Amino acid sequence: MISQKIQVPYLNLGLQHKNIKGEILRSIETILDSGQFILGEETQKFEARFAALAGTSYALGVANGTDALFLSLLALNIGKGDEVITAPNSFLASASSVVLAGATPVFADVRADFNLDPEKTEKAITAKTKAIIVVHLTGRPAPIDELKAIALKHNLHLIEDCAQAIGALYNGKPVGSFGTTGCFSLHPLKNLAACGDGGVITTNDEKIYKHLLLARNHGLKNRDECSFWSYNSRLDNIQAAILNVKLKELEKWTARRREIAGMYQSRLKGLDLILPVDSEKEKAVYHTFIIQSKKRDALQKFLSEQGVDTKVHYPIAIHQQEAARELGYRKGDFPVTERQTETILSLPIFPELTNEQVNYVADCIHEFYSLS
Repeated sequence: MISQKIQVPYLNLGLQHKNIKGEILRSIETILDSGQFILGEETQKFEARFAALAGTSYALGVANGTDALFLSLLALNIGKGDEVITAPNSFLASASSVVLAGATPVFADVRADFNLDPEKTEKAITAKTKAIIVVHLTGRPAPIDELKAIALKHNLHLIEDCAQAIGALYNGKPVGSFGTTGCFSLHPLKNLAACGDGGVITTNDEKIYKHLLLARNHGLKNRDECSFWSYNSRLDNIQAAILNVKLKELEKWTARRREIAGMYQSRLKGLDLILPVDSEKEKAVYHTFIIQSKKRDALQKFLSEQGVDTKVHYPIAIHQQEAARELGYRKGDFPVTERQTETILSLPIFPELTNEQVNYVADCIHEFYSLS
């Protein structure tokens, strides 16, 4: 029996800054004194460091992760009349960016690990398909070797949605380095988080990089000359300065996330649950730790009553959203995704979570199954 309740939040962003607040404030003060707020030295420094982390030749900061996807699609001349294959179980931006670019998202079902099923992806290819957006969901690398082979076979672009997966490795190589572009989010909820919004695009293609440098800044090639109409999607220099401080902590934070995941895997083994486990090829970064339970709703309610906050990522698949109605999908089109929406539950996992809290969550789950 649980002897004493403790509170376990799903996330506590304030704790992340406790030990680095002084350094962050000093970095902001430097920007305030310089008056260099847009595309400054700190942004360039961050981009160089990010490219090194991602194992790519280039990285450039943009306003958010959705813009990273959107601008990548435009840079590849994907638009009206084109189709882009992606997963229906992701955050909706994976698909909405395709719509905003003027193209049509086409979904393929996922496997048990929540990532695109290569076989079903290949079956979804038509004469109109121009790209595959592969999502490394939950921070677990997708089967990128298989998906890249399919893209090469059919002469398609491969765009990586790495919003949840910074630092994840597949066969020892960082996600974001396999595709034509890699698209990262720096939203406050992400593993590497700005204090506001932000995003990054990575690429090894110099031509695409040079295009994106202009595309994120109105198409301006200098202060007075515009090469093409484009958008305003720049990473603020203050956010870059904050991110430069946080980048130094990322390896430690990732190691702690993996440690917590290991504790959950050990403590919850043997229960009537499906647990996420890395394969030999993968090094996941556990943006989320998602278990699957046939009694998900009852389990979530029980955990809440014990003071444990959990989430569902995501309860409504993209193809079942009202916004996607015109795409013509119906219930049953993606059975794995739809089944998962009824069983998935995200447990608390963030670097500042204590071992006591992790063990308490596990104790509560054991208590639930002993009573049910």
